[in-house]
This record gives sequence, C-alpha cells and structure tokens, in this order.
Amino acid sequence: MPSSPVVIGVDSSTQSTKAAVIDADSGRLLAVGRSPHTVTGEGGARETDPEVWWRALREAAASALDASGAPASAVTAIAVAGQQHGLVTLDTAGRPLRPALLWNDTRSAPQAAALTRALGGPDPWTARTGSVPVASMTATKWQWLRENEPRTADATAAVRLPHDFLTERLAGTAVTDPGDASGTCWYSTATGAYDPELLALVGLDPALLPAVAATGAERIGSLTRSAAEALGLPEGIAVAAGTGDNMAAAVGLGLGGAGLLDHPVVSLGTSGTVFAATRTRPSSPALAGFAATDGGHLPLACTLNCTLAVDKVAALLGLDREDAAPGGEAVLLPYLDGERTPDLPHASGLLTGLRHTTTPRQLLGAAYEGAVFTVLRALDELPLGDGEGDGGPDGPSAHERPLRLIGGGARGRFWVDTVRRLSGRAVLIPESEELVALGAAALAAGAASGRDPVAVATAWGTGRGRGLPALPRDEAAWRRIEDVLGGVLGGATGRAGRAGG
Repeated sequence: MPSSPVVIGVDSSTQSTKAAVIDADSGRLLAVGRSPHTVTGEGGARETDPEVWWRALREAAASALDASGAPASAVTAIAVAGQQHGLVTLDTAGRPLRPALLWNDTRSAPQAAALTRALGGPDPWTARTGSVPVASMTATKWQWLRENEPRTADATAAVRLPHDFLTERLAGTAVTDPGDASGTCWYSTATGAYDPELLALVGLDPALLPAVAATGAERIGSLTRSAAEALGLPEGIAVAAGTGDNMAAAVGLGLGGAGLLDHPVVSLGTSGTVFAATRTRPSSPALAGFAATDGGHLPLACTLNCTLAVDKVAALLGLDREDAAPGGEAVLLPYLDGERTPDLPHASGLLTGLRHTTTPRQLLGAAYEGAVFTVLRALDELPLGDGEGDGGPDGPSAHERPLRLIGGGARGRFWVDTVRRLSGRAVLIPESEELVALGAAALAAGAASGRDPVAVATAWGTGRGRGLPALPRDEAAWRRIEDVLGGVLGGATGRAGRAGG
C-alpha cells in the first residue's frame, strides 16, 4: 500500500534547526528532528557561519524522516522558514565570505541612526518600507560591513537572508519572498518590490539580490541532485520560496487572508514579539511594518530580551526559572543585550525599587514583568480591524480577542501567569509547539498542490489550542514599570499603552 504524501517544514532559528515531517493530507505531525547552531561574538556581535545552518538542516531533516517511519519517496515538497534580517554574503561560487551577521547583532546601531537621518527621519522610511532602520535590519548590517570590512563588501557576489541561503542550496535558485524581504529596509511594502533609491543609499547593486516570489508558497524550483543526495530525499520534489520565521508562525496559526485576520499574537522566545495578520498597511514608526507571506501585511514589534534574559537572571539568583513571585516594589528591565523596542541598542539591565523585604523570587518575578511589559507595550500600535474569520463586525472587538501566546515561554507557567496579569486579557495557547516548522510545512504543501498555505494550515487545525480566561489587570505593576521606563527614555515613553486594553 503506497504511503501517504508527506512534506517537510524547516525552522532555522537563531539557536537551532528543527525539521518537521507532516502528513500532507491530515496535517499530522509525524516527527521532528533537531540540530543545534553555534552563535559567536562579544560586545554586541552575534554571528553564525551559514554552513552551520546547512549542516543542521541536513541533520535535522534526516533525523525527522528516520523517526517518522515515512519512506523518503513519500516526500513531495520542502520549505524553509528562517530567522529574519541576518546578512549572508557569498562569493561567486555561493560560499559564505564571512559568518552571517544575525538579527540580534547590535553593532550597526550607528549606521541605523545615520540611515534614518539620510532619508529625512522615521516617517519617510515608514512610508516606503513600513519600518524604521534599527540595528536588527539587514540594510544597517550591510552598511556596517561596507564601513568596517570594505574588502568583504567589495568581494560580495550575492547578498542573502538566512532562509534565502538555505532555499538556494535546496533548489539552486536565488529567490526570496515578500515577508522576509520586508525585513531588510531595502524592500518597499508600498510597491511590493526592491526600492532602487534605498539600494542606492546603501550602495547595494540589485543584481546581488534574489528575485522576490509572489508568496512563500510559490514553487520556485525543484530539489537539485546534489541537495537530494545531501538530504537523502528524492530529486525533483517541490521547493517553496519559504519565508521568515514570524511569517511562518502566522501561517501555522491559520492567520492570513484565507484564515483569521486582526488577531494578536504574543511570542515569547529568544526575542519577544507581538504581531497580527491584517489587510491594513501599518504606518507606525514603533512597528516593523512587515509583509505577510501570503500577500497581506504582518505588522510586528520585536524586543531583543525575553526568555534568555530572564533565564540569565534566574541563573544569577540560583533559582529555577519557575521559582518566581510577583516583583512587589522591585522593577527590573532585563535589557541585557541592548534593546530594539524601545530603540535602546546600548542599554543594559536596570534594577530599581529594592527593599529589605525584597526576596530573590521577587527579583526573578520582576525580570519576568519587565520582559512581558516591554512586549505588551507595543500591542496598541498594531492596526487591528474587524477581525475577519471571527464574526466580522459582530465578533469581539480588537481589545476583546484573546492573545495567542506562542514560543517557548508559552510553555512556562510563570510566563503565562505574567502575561495574563499584566495584560488583563484572555489567552489562547496553541496545542502545536512547532508553529514555525508547521507553517513552513504548509508552504511546502502549497508549493506541491497550488493551495493557499493559510487554508492548508487551517484545514490541518494547527492553530487550535486551550483558552485561559482573563485575570484582573495588575495596574500597579504596569504603572510602576512604565514610570521606570519613562525615566530611562527621558520621559518620552510615546504611547503608554495598556496592552490593548
């Protein structure tokens, strides 16, 4: 009896690669393979050799396929979702010239400020790209490379994002998608194409860039013979354009034009993010105005310090990460790697409000609160509409819809409790833990079948989860943290935000 067709979705993140083998008909997760990455750098530098990602992809895919019990001949398609913004520079043979500069490399903060000024401030950037340059964005990293390593910049024959690099290794074709391209600050979300003036501003020849597919589910080629041999997969299977990790997570949740629109997501991982799929093009300088991979928009705010920062505080205190209590009078802003939102690239952690009665458990709880506050503060900036797919105008308002809570933190009791307490909103925790890989798998299924990937994920039910009711909002804690951050920002906190309430 022939095996059911399966697809492989790859999540190439900052710390590791995960490959999910999915039954293409039912969406059943058959197996997940994992392989770690190595991140190096000090003093704001964060780098990884792209060849590490390729090795990890091969190892994770082989492990997953072996554990799934499915024969290699059953695989019909593969797609990669990768960490956003990273700068990969290649020579004429497609080999990396240097380690990739990762999204959380903050060395290009001066270049980000200079680029913002060069175009006349935040508003012109928002109007064209949807985003204001910060150290995370690829354009600032390219500018840093030009200024600090000009020989490498001059020798560069191709510029890729992390997921582009891996997709090209699979299909031999240089193609990206609108979602990941929109995180570069040289792609215009207003025109849906690379912006010639912005490329000229950073001295980047457009011939060095990949073509942009219509969506992340577009079949951009077939698995090459060399890639098939490296992965142990059939030559010629469909390779999707793929996308960035946040865009893939949205697909995995069933968010997009063929699913739910205007439903907020809070992701608690290495970074903290809030985002929503919407038809409204964002216009707030406080947001990254990304494109969604299905042709819509995915406005997003990202913080650098989330679960890793809180785990560091727990380690310093000698506590288990769950051995925490509400912070009391203590406020801890865990900006251990600088911060992106708010834009404080050179910040460090700040602790204030200590008393003789303050306990170690409260200090850890204060770190949770500082990280969650920073993420939730951006929710009010999301341009949420009527919420298609959830009753339209007669459904719950934007402020009443539950927060979809994803990422590693969504599996932590104290993380969940802190989000509920500081937001005052109900939360929904999806059952699926590998949403990025599942979203990538839906893109792969779309490439093999021609179906809309959001519709595929919706049919698979990957966004289903358990709901938790709202808790009374801890107004005192919110105001206490808000006042401290206001002092850090010199009193200019922008919109104070009420976590969407």
